[in-house]
Amino acid sequence: MTLLQLRVGPLGVDLAPRSGGSIARFTVDDVDILRPMAAADVASGRGNNSASYPLVPFSNRIREGRVSFDGREITLAPNWPGQRHPMHGDGWAAAWEVVGADERSARISYLHDGASGWPFRYRASFAFRLSASELAVDMRLENLEAHAVPAGIGLHPFFVRDSDTTLACRTDSVWREDAELLPTERVALPPEWDFSAPRRVDAVPLDNCFDGWDGHATIVWPRRRLRLQLEATEPLRHLVIYTPPQRPFFCVEPVSHANGAIAETRLAAGAMLAGTVVFKIMKL
Repeated sequence: MTLLQLRVGPLGVDLAPRSGGSIARFTVDDVDILRPMAAADVASGRGNNSASYPLVPFSNRIREGRVSFDGREITLAPNWPGQRHPMHGDGWAAAWEVVGADERSARISYLHDGASGWPFRYRASFAFRLSASELAVDMRLENLEAHAVPAGIGLHPFFVRDSDTTLACRTDSVWREDAELLPTERVALPPEWDFSAPRRVDAVPLDNCFDGWDGHATIVWPRRRLRLQLEATEPLRHLVIYTPPQRPFFCVEPVSHANGAIAETRLAAGAMLAGTVVFKIMKL
């Protein structure tokens, strides 16, 4: 399956549009900062094992696949390997079309007809813009229905992980979760999960959604002598942090709604939900 390659100065991005609209690789001087996508995963046509994939039209899990919205009860089938709760929407498992591309940028689009998966029609569009120091990802989701629908957007990058990698970000609360990683209660940020000062990723095992994010996060790889500043615009003010023990990656995911809260969102007929995530790279 053909990859789109963007190259500017030390930065390189390989895109796999037909495999879930994914980023297959993101490098600095040919060194990976996101986990690279294997050729077999590119060939699978899915993005769940990519460097990063889109979250449309919802992020994370929906309990039992049940959504109550405007008096309508929506039931979704499981869509993720090994999970009984639907997760991460449709985009990661779909083939996206290339709208335009050159060596510095690319635009891809996915038209969802509502016949399977999410029961509402929408168009998702992602634009990738690369410079010598940053990658910007513009996300849009357009409601194609003649009535309001629940809708969300987000990005799911998998950062490479060293034992000394640190994360810093400011949030004001967090969702505790049950054994199936479904949210149970929103609580004030406990000290052990406070990343306002940089903390080693290895020291804090998490798979939680944080609220009240200010749109800024900093990742540092001391041994690689690299710093990444992650910036996100409104409405991306929730942050999912996933730091699985003994894994070579971790995730810092800007999203537009809290885990399990897609029914609380609302996108008017014909309206568009949009946001931008920027990865700024600095050498130490």
